[in-house]
Amino acid sequence: MKKCCLSAMVLLVCLLQLSAQNTDSIWVRDNYYKIERQISMRDGIKLFTAFYIPKDSSEKHPILLNRTPYSCSPYGEDKFNARLYESYWINYLKEGYIIAIQDVRGKWMSEGDYVDVRPFNPNKKGKDFDEASDTYDAIDWMINNIPSNNKRVGVFGISYPGFYSTMAALSDHPALKAVSPQAPVTDWFMGDDFHHNGALMIMDGFNFYSGFGKPRPKPTTVGSPGFTIPSQDNYDFFLKMGAVKNFTKIMGDSIAFWKDLMNHPDYDEWWKARNPRNFVSHVKPAMLIVGGLFDAEDCYGAWNLYKAIEDKSKNTDNRLVMGPWFHGGWGGRSNGDYMGNVRFGSRTSEYYQRNIEIPFFNFYLKLKGTVRDIAEANIFFTGANEWKRLEQWPPKNVVYKNLYAIRNGKLDFDNSANKSTLGDDRSDLHAPEHFTEYISDPAHPVPYTEDVHLGRTREYMTDDQRFASRRTDVLTFSSPVLTDDITLAGPLVADLMVSLSTTDADFVVKLIDVFPDDFKYDEKEFGKGNGKDYPMGGYQMLVRGEIMRGKFRNSFEKPEPFVPGKITEVKYTLPDIAHTFKKGHKIMIQVQSSWFPIADRNPQVFTDIYHCNDSDFQKSTIRVYHDINNQTKFILPVIQ
Repeated sequence: MKKCCLSAMVLLVCLLQLSAQNTDSIWVRDNYYKIERQISMRDGIKLFTAFYIPKDSSEKHPILLNRTPYSCSPYGEDKFNARLYESYWINYLKEGYIIAIQDVRGKWMSEGDYVDVRPFNPNKKGKDFDEASDTYDAIDWMINNIPSNNKRVGVFGISYPGFYSTMAALSDHPALKAVSPQAPVTDWFMGDDFHHNGALMIMDGFNFYSGFGKPRPKPTTVGSPGFTIPSQDNYDFFLKMGAVKNFTKIMGDSIAFWKDLMNHPDYDEWWKARNPRNFVSHVKPAMLIVGGLFDAEDCYGAWNLYKAIEDKSKNTDNRLVMGPWFHGGWGGRSNGDYMGNVRFGSRTSEYYQRNIEIPFFNFYLKLKGTVRDIAEANIFFTGANEWKRLEQWPPKNVVYKNLYAIRNGKLDFDNSANKSTLGDDRSDLHAPEHFTEYISDPAHPVPYTEDVHLGRTREYMTDDQRFASRRTDVLTFSSPVLTDDITLAGPLVADLMVSLSTTDADFVVKLIDVFPDDFKYDEKEFGKGNGKDYPMGGYQMLVRGEIMRGKFRNSFEKPEPFVPGKITEVKYTLPDIAHTFKKGHKIMIQVQSSWFPIADRNPQVFTDIYHCNDSDFQKSTIRVYHDINNQTKFILPVIQ
């Protein structure tokens, strides 16, 4: 009976949404018309652009530009993009914006050759071009040719279009007044999409580039299909495929960027030229950087682009928004009241659109309203489930505190329990009480989630980690039950003291919120979430997890092998956290050496992983030390 009622409610909601969308589509058609133009760049290449223009010409309208490698389809002036009928876009249309969507150079119906994360050229001359100059030329054409525009332009985009938004901010066009890079691709070696701290995110990289990376010899309206995985179990498929070079065989010779990935295994000058943060020293437009706390793709980019502009462009009006969202979840794909099994108690996406993004663009492009209510940092804190409006990020009142790994799987802010019962005797460092060990076996890597599925889930970023706690190759350290709330705001630093039986390994550190055993959501306060009756008592919520390729522990430019048996420090920074561990909860840390198949397997020998053989993979015995002289700790950004 309950299932029938729930199905009926879901059907009713869908019908209401369809009715609202149909109403909006009629309104858009009645109030907007579409034109398509090929806009010449300085080198003569033409970029295809679709414009949706208000029929009302009694006033001047601002232009909002989205530059994308994912197509501005549908093509044809009688065909409207269905996304315009969604709440996220319809808000701008009802404000009277001119919407411009452009295929970037070399993609879809635009001319030219495509280059992934094309480097910014700060010394352009004559017909030299990059994505910034293409934006400049496009804006210059628009303000002089599109009817009824007010010569004020904004640029925004999510994910890869977020990268193009950052490039737009470097264009220096005087008509460009406001830019919002959202989940921006920023650094594909350090933390966005395809590498995290040097580890290849194999599932996303292979699935994406097997289609997106295929060459397009001439303008087209038809995309290229990716590789069809002959399985419904991604763990099984990627494990059976073996070493990375086996994936390269499937890719073939035509996918240029995959070959680039394979030929640049370290953080060399090639990678650094493709990092926009290196060039944000004179950003002139107002900036609104947006990201998701649980974005599995570009969480790193949002946090760190904001910080780079703060550091290098002191006079820029630069603001940050981070909400409890998956990749693009604030952009009409979700109302933002839950993520997986975890609920937040409010429609955070609607709050953001209504109170932050639209007022931001309205102020700078329409000279309407105010931005006084948009703080420097607008951050949603999970756990407490509330927005905080902060003067800076991280907040001024953050104190960094060491949380120590203690013998017997404990965590404590006091490490005195790690003093040896045998005294402070360094000759006794390899006594069992000084470390906890596990065997990392590449033939049986730790899965990133317990489910069997094909596509990479977005919900794993808040998944229950009890499945991992039960594995012998995952170390679990837990605090006592908290007697007071603890709020974290800023980056988490993992400072591991380890030894290996081999010459390389990866390290995955996961920060987890352990709910009380009797925990249940109050539906009156938190709603129904995802509608699943998941047991939340004792839930181990992943708050933040990150991988580190061990050979890069001292330098991402110059990897180094481990000396087997030698105690070695592996210290790295995880993406920022905004979370309150509530009284009655526990803080948990897990340490493991694989996270599969989101990250490729480390063969656990020091080698070129992209070209090694299946036979190179071997087990490694890994010890994590917690004696008073070799103290593994986690540095937490605690709000006082």
